[in-house]
Amino acid sequence: MNGRRRLTQAEWRHATEWPLIIAAVLYTAGFAWQVIDEPPGAIGVALEVALWLLWAVFAADYVVMIVTAHDRMRWFVRNLHELLLVVLPMFRPLRLLRLISVAMMLERRIGPRIQGRVFLYGLSSALLVVLIGSIAVLDAEKHAPGTTITTFGDALWWAVVTITTAGYGDLYPVTALGRLIAVGLMISGIAVIGLVTATLASWLMQRVVSEEIVEEVTDEQAPLRREVAALSEQVARLSAQLDRLTGDRPGPPAANGQHADDAGTDAAQVDASQVVLPRGRRRPPADAEGL
Repeated sequence: MNGRRRLTQAEWRHATEWPLIIAAVLYTAGFAWQVIDEPPGAIGVALEVALWLLWAVFAADYVVMIVTAHDRMRWFVRNLHELLLVVLPMFRPLRLLRLISVAMMLERRIGPRIQGRVFLYGLSSALLVVLIGSIAVLDAEKHAPGTTITTFGDALWWAVVTITTAGYGDLYPVTALGRLIAVGLMISGIAVIGLVTATLASWLMQRVVSEEIVEEVTDEQAPLRREVAALSEQVARLSAQLDRLTGDRPGPPAANGQHADDAGTDAAQVDASQVVLPRGRRRPPADAEGL
């Protein structure tokens, strides 16, 4: 054993996540340029070489993910889409499926709220599907005999109409590959648009339920608030009465403590008259003791 720590799949994914997103975006932009503009000569050759180099990056990433997986067979079975993303670039119109990896990576970057994640993931997926479908069908249909889709604008309009299931019929594919792309776009459109619609409906229902709960809590707190208000008024009245009583209290005792001495003498006489003797007899008054 050489003591070197084995690279984990999580570490590799964390280190290559954003570079792969950038590579996927560059791959999509290059392929779109190749399909829409068809650059001639050396530019076209250089662009084709760059696309294959980017594809090699994706293939290397797939190999490393298998090697670093804890259970390779299980990871292979559960991630067949990753294999398709590596193999399908052999077929020109399907190369754009690499953008699916961008949606998956961005989905992990979205906030923790499940509804926000689902909505943004569905919306980004819908936009990516429209882009993929439009460029792919343009590549498949542009030079076909009797085609109606010859420009990127036509392809984009066709993709939007197809994914929303409107189906005007003014533009349609004539090749077998174009029709296969149309089928995939229809199926994915039903799923993605349904996901976005369901998420919006769930969000609206949650807002309505939250407002109803707030109203119920407010109604339940109304009697308590009235009781608190009544107690506050009572405390205010008692405080006012206490202030008046404090203001009516006599002032300080007279000079030389005359009033205080008289009050003390009277209190002492009353207390002395009430003292109980040991045999249960009361102490006689002061006049009686003097006799």
